[in-house]
Amino acid sequence: MKDASIRSGVLAVDKGPGVTSFDVVALARRRLGVRRVGHAGTLDPDATGVLPILIGEATKLTPYLVDQDKEYLATIRFGLTTDTHDVSGRVVVERPVPEISVSGLEEVCHSFVGRIKQVPPMYSAIHHEGRRLYELAREGIEVERAPREVIVRSIAVEEITGARATVRVVCGKGTYVRVLAADIGAALGCGGVVENLVRCRVGSFRLDDAVPWSELATGRSDLWSRAQPSEAALAGWAVVRLDDHGAATFVNGQPVSVVPAAAGGGFVRVHGASGILLGVGELMAGGRSVKPVRILHADRPGTQVLPA
Repeated sequence: MKDASIRSGVLAVDKGPGVTSFDVVALARRRLGVRRVGHAGTLDPDATGVLPILIGEATKLTPYLVDQDKEYLATIRFGLTTDTHDVSGRVVVERPVPEISVSGLEEVCHSFVGRIKQVPPMYSAIHHEGRRLYELAREGIEVERAPREVIVRSIAVEEITGARATVRVVCGKGTYVRVLAADIGAALGCGGVVENLVRCRVGSFRLDDAVPWSELATGRSDLWSRAQPSEAALAGWAVVRLDDHGAATFVNGQPVSVVPAAAGGGFVRVHGASGILLGVGELMAGGRSVKPVRILHADRPGTQVLPA
């Protein structure tokens, strides 16, 4: 049996309600018997859905997975404004809800698609002078937060039932769907909060393929068999393959010639001749060379990884 402490990969988990993303990481660490475990993108405790867990050397790919688009299915309840922007918060204002049509809501939602500015909520994990905002909020302290630019790819209205609407949101990193719901509600003049939130996708990791929360919580399944290889975090990226000499040069931190030259530019997945993921590289000189940006397994030559 392979030593699990030297294995790497990505495990997509369907996070259950009422637990934090850190709780999931801590549980996965115990279940897998691996010290280096992290996640790609915090989910609110009340939210459920895809939480990619990165294991071992795959944790080095966290920034690249966090950068990828996310898809959410949100139920917005109109007529309420709370301090947390969801139904679990303290009600600040209640207002009557006007009749809302699908076309009318779509028009309002359209104004929040593209590059928009969001004010981060107080109940968030953002740091302020060494403390998390939610810690301050729990003490009744509110501080000024500068608006941040985020990208919302699309908002599709799927259903409206009375004072509730279900919308599907595809967005970039750092987007708060709770704030989006509050801003949409404000634009309608009645306020709005998130009543239910499910993250359906992070990059290529989809809810249908995620490990059910019950399996992680009870330890009933072999989690290693459900993990995907590290390169799954970079799905869709262009690939450069190096021979043994080029691979040795790359993992030693030196640029390597690419023959034939690779098309395009930017970041690429770099693999050795055997198929193992060596790390992230950046194409240079019109694709004729690749320089190391993030190297995997450089500290432990021969480290075993999950098969591709």
